[in-house]
Amino acid sequence: MAVSLTSPVTGTAQTGLVTPTYTVLPDQMPDINAEQHYVSALGGTQTNVRIHAASDPFTTAFWRDKVIKTLGQLGLNGMYGNVPVNKYKVVTRKGVIVAAGQPPRVMLIRTEIECPAGAESYDFPNVAAGLSLHIGSLSQQSAGLGDTVKSGSL
Repeated sequence: MAVSLTSPVTGTAQTGLVTPTYTVLPDQMPDINAEQHYVSALGGTQTNVRIHAASDPFTTAFWRDKVIKTLGQLGLNGMYGNVPVNKYKVVTRKGVIVAAGQPPRVMLIRTEIECPAGAESYDFPNVAAGLSLHIGSLSQQSAGLGDTVKSGSL
């Protein structure tokens, strides 16, 4: 995969975290088409944040389709019928405790990208712009999204 996560990962702004960084190490891949890392140490001020443990995970994985799809043949009318979609996703798992005396439960965070086959080569500037906006929006609104998850209010 072209993804090559380097350590440490600089976290984005979140209420209650001060300059968070995450030391990550390669983990067992969950599948042949994925790359996974686990958090082995924390940097900055992250009071009460826990690093990865088997029963309390803190991992991030990058996935792609096992087989990349391509455009098929043009139809008799000069149009493509069904255009296949290539899927990519990022999945982060973090153990969270729901109440005192309870074991950690796994929170899942997913971003999934569905790119129509052919667009990655014919119209890559627009594919890149869409990805840039998406990831930049997540980064820019990191603290706001965290506050929304906490309060339940958008």
